[in-house]
Amino acid sequence: MPTYSPEQALARPTGRAPLWGEGLLAAALWLLGGLFTLTWPDAGRRWPFSEGWALAQFTLGGGLLLLALSYRYWRARGARVLHAGKWLALLPVLFAVWEGLTAKTAVLPVPFFAPPQALIEVLHDDWPRLLDSLLHSLGLLGLGVLLGTSSGFITGLAIGWSHRIGYWVHPVLRLLGPVPSTALLPLCLFIFPSSFGASVFLIALSTWFPVTVLTWSGVMGIDKAWYDVARTLGASQRFLILRVAIPAALPNVFVGLFMGLGASFSVLIVAEMVGVKSGIGFYLQWAQGWRPIRICMPRCW
Repeated sequence: MPTYSPEQALARPTGRAPLWGEGLLAAALWLLGGLFTLTWPDAGRRWPFSEGWALAQFTLGGGLLLLALSYRYWRARGARVLHAGKWLALLPVLFAVWEGLTAKTAVLPVPFFAPPQALIEVLHDDWPRLLDSLLHSLGLLGLGVLLGTSSGFITGLAIGWSHRIGYWVHPVLRLLGPVPSTALLPLCLFIFPSSFGASVFLIALSTWFPVTVLTWSGVMGIDKAWYDVARTLGASQRFLILRVAIPAALPNVFVGLFMGLGASFSVLIVAEMVGVKSGIGFYLQWAQGWRPIRICMPRCW
């Protein structure tokens, strides 16, 4: 559902320009970024994918230039592209600052700060391992978030609807809520027979708490008059739960899910650094310790 701010509602309508000004600015900045990558010499070492990164910037700049010049033909159907115009103009500036501080001037030294070319090099040289790690992480994250969201939704709905259930569950929420899920990692590795089960439990726990609390808050915040009207019309308790309580609490549920996704991703990275053979967290640890050795071995021979 589209939303509008008061500023948009009070703004006066303006005439349609024949060209897309933000697109022209974004195209110029992307093209200048490509020239900056090609003409400014690298500091310390030459990055092998500088030409490829410059070509990508030239391609983006050329595509945006074509869009800006053909603005009148697609402006009625390109609301999303128009909305992203300011970001398309800001991104090349951010990339240029990033590249200037790392590859061009070495103000932020390698390997603690990698330039864009280094990321392209890793994606080019090590994409099979990265893809395998990404797929494993997505599977682990999806399973944990699914379990945590479903259990959190049921728990929040139960304690928001029934005071008797809330009497027993509230102490558990107060006990586990302030504790970071990553702090329970040693205990979970001791309890669960495998690191996979421990990781799934920690991800589910990090998602369960915000979904539970916000679902409970959404159910408790429903106006009592809604229930009274539904009962007057002959609604049963099942109808009140399925047709009144749950739809009214869904905005809070989605906010809890959004918060839980951020927490679950951080837990995922930490959990994959212990006892797994694939995943984003595993890849970070492997790249820090073993990837430089793998790169240096052929040179030693």
